[in-house]
Formats: sequence, C-alpha cells, structure tokens
Amino acid sequence: MNIAVIGAGTMGSGIAQAFAVCPGYTVILCDVNADYAEKGKGRIRTALEKLAEKGKMSRQAADEALAAIRTGANSAASDSDLVIEAALENMELKKKIFGELAEICGPDTIFATNTSSLSVTELSAYAKRPVIGMHFFNPAPVMKLVELVSGLSTPPELAAKIKAIALDIGKTPVEVKDAAGFLVNRMLIPMVNEAAGILAEGLASADDIDTAMKLGANHPMGPLALGDLIGIDVCLAIMEVLYSESGDPKYRPHPLLRKMTRGGLLGRKTNQGFFKYT
Repeated sequence: MNIAVIGAGTMGSGIAQAFAVCPGYTVILCDVNADYAEKGKGRIRTALEKLAEKGKMSRQAADEALAAIRTGANSAASDSDLVIEAALENMELKKKIFGELAEICGPDTIFATNTSSLSVTELSAYAKRPVIGMHFFNPAPVMKLVELVSGLSTPPELAAKIKAIALDIGKTPVEVKDAAGFLVNRMLIPMVNEAAGILAEGLASADDIDTAMKLGANHPMGPLALGDLIGIDVCLAIMEVLYSESGDPKYRPHPLLRKMTRGGLLGRKTNQGFFKYT
C-alpha cells in the first residue's frame, strides 16, 4: 500500500517511520518543498540507526525501512492510496492542503488527518470528500494509540478500513466521534493547562508539580514535562479550540501558555519550556 504523509516535522516523520517498518507499505514523505521532506527523512534515518545500535531492530530491517521511504513536495502524493496530513495545527493551512490534494489525487485515494483537535467534518466539507481523523501520538513510532475520528460524512466502511490499517501496523485504534479535542486531548490538555496555572500562581515549583502527579496519581510523566513534549504552542492551540467550540470557561487557556508561546518557549523542540533541555 502506498502511503503519503504531508508534513515532515516531528509527527509526520514519526508517522512515516511507523508505516515504513511494516512489510507491505511504501511511504512518500512530503512537505512544501523537497528539501524539507529530505530533512524529515534524515530524522528517520537517525532514529532507525539508534534502534539498530541498541539492538531493538536489525541493521537489515533498519535499512529496508529507510529504503521504503521516498521524499518529495506535496504534489508527489498524487498516486497514493492513503494520504495522511500531518501539518501544523491550523485549520486554514489544513484546508489549503486538502483543497490541493482534492485536485491532484484520484477519487479512490483515502484522505486522513492527524489533527489533534480540529473538526474532521469541516475538513471533509472543504475537501468535498470524506476525511477521517487518524490521530497518532508523539512519538508516533512508539505510542500504540491511534484515535480514529469519524465526521458527519465519514462512511462506516471507511472507518473500518482505516481501523484495519492501524491494527496492521501494530497500533491500537479507538473510535471517536468528531468533537473538539476528540477523546485524549479533551481530558489531557486541560490538565496541562491547570498545572500551568498552579505554577503561575506560585503554589508549587515545576519539579514538585510533576513529582506530585507522578507519585500521587501514578502518571509516568508529570503534566508540565508532558506539555513540553507535546509543545506549548500545540497545548495552547488545543485549549483555544476547546474553548471556542464549547464556550465553557473551564477550557480558557491560561495566560502563561500564551506568554510562553509568544516568547518561543515551546518545550523540547526549542530546548526550553517549563523545564530546560540540552
């Protein structure tokens, strides 16, 4: 099966790797230009080399997975069986991508989006064909969960087909109806937002907030470190979607998230967020 992934950043590269390591899949990793896509493939090459060095996969398997990935501009997705959009969490950008894909892809090409909170129904209406949510979690090659999000126009048979594909690449799919934040982020990101509020009010240090949740709630990672891993800008974007869609003040983004985003303190990807990284 030919898979195209649109967006060669952290999530797009991870999704491409998750497919490439499975027999029967070839991947073209796309971005606005081929150079960006090639940088994404370089990220995958580094990840596969580390897995081989640690003995978590054979050198041959790593080489075969890398060979299964091609790169190109977004237009190279035209002959794919399944296109997964993994661009920035911005509705207008995603609409633009799906509008372009609708013009170059055949009628049988399946359109999926890796959006973490935006309306699949709205994207389907713009693309003038069904779009299904296929929401992977970071790091995509490792995390087992995939949220399968059906919009108002998503046929059940399409959802069943995508579910079978997710299972085939070793993921555990959960089926969710289209709603702001879907399932995981509707519960998870408000926790990060609340932790940011506790920090901003000076009730506890970042270390103590995360330690409390790890040891008191048995979470593998504290909410502030999790926010850094997800990206502070992404957390802010999801909270804004939850707030605008629901109108419920419990989803109002804390000003600290907005300040950090404006200041470029986005977490691990900028080496500083709630914590500093090297």
